[in-house]
Amino acid sequence: MKFDPRILINNELDIVLKRISSKKRILDSKRPFPVSVVDRLRQDFITEWTYHSNNIEGNTLTASETKMILEDGITVGGKTLREHFEVVNHQKAIVFLEELVNNNIPMRCMDILTIHRLVMTNVLDDFAGRLRPGMVRIIGANFTPPNASKVSALLDDLADFVVNNEKELDPAVLATLFHHRFVWIHPFNDGNGRTVRLAMNLILMRAGYPPAFILAQDRKKYINALNNANTGDYQKLFLMMFQAIERSLNLYINALGGDYEDYEPISHLVSEENFPYGQEYLSLLARRGRIDAYKEGKTWLTTKSAVAQYQKAKLK
Repeated sequence: MKFDPRILINNELDIVLKRISSKKRILDSKRPFPVSVVDRLRQDFITEWTYHSNNIEGNTLTASETKMILEDGITVGGKTLREHFEVVNHQKAIVFLEELVNNNIPMRCMDILTIHRLVMTNVLDDFAGRLRPGMVRIIGANFTPPNASKVSALLDDLADFVVNNEKELDPAVLATLFHHRFVWIHPFNDGNGRTVRLAMNLILMRAGYPPAFILAQDRKKYINALNNANTGDYQKLFLMMFQAIERSLNLYINALGGDYEDYEPISHLVSEENFPYGQEYLSLLARRGRIDAYKEGKTWLTTKSAVAQYQKAKLK
């Protein structure tokens, strides 16, 4: 697998990448992190990550129900046993991923298979941790995955691509390319989405980034972005991934405190007297990555300095 990033990264995406790099430096400047803060962030991220990734795949447990299962071991009435296993399994897969990072293990196919096995145990036991034996059809996708006989070699090639480019490509770019290629290979009968959203974080976390995840409410945009990438247009997928990474950086930096400016809902900012932009325009800028912003639920948050920087750049 070969890739020339200059073909795919446009100027707007490059601005987001530079913001991410700047925030990574801010995060690194705060190391070592207080243990109490890291423990709380880790638990919050495990819950959010598990909820959003499972919800994208149709799991109906809410964020609060997911939290109860993970933290209190409570069984939620009216929900299937499979949905409960999907939550517990995802947490186990995250713990395994953390072990890989702590032991400085690079991307390996054997570990991808283990992640899949952990995700699918008691859900689809016959195929847990095993490459698909035949063809699969993906409803809503604009491509046909490769023949099953090619999957093993393609997955090996993808793992080699990650290892060979860890120092050459920006981690956010590499994680996105891995994400798309993995989905295109579609190595498993089921569980591909959850597995790739875990495995891609091996790239980010090995580079010192917090884990990043796609929000459940962006499921339709996520599928469209993957379909666009299948045609060679990576812009929307890059933007979604970059924004997910930036969101995680923001959450970490905010939790660690210091002189970092607080983010506010756009609706709060635009209600101030003489604010230069309206809510619709500012939300559009946030969605396109034109300003420093991140999403909580359906609400976009940004800062006054981010708006001022955009205004200043526009006047040049």
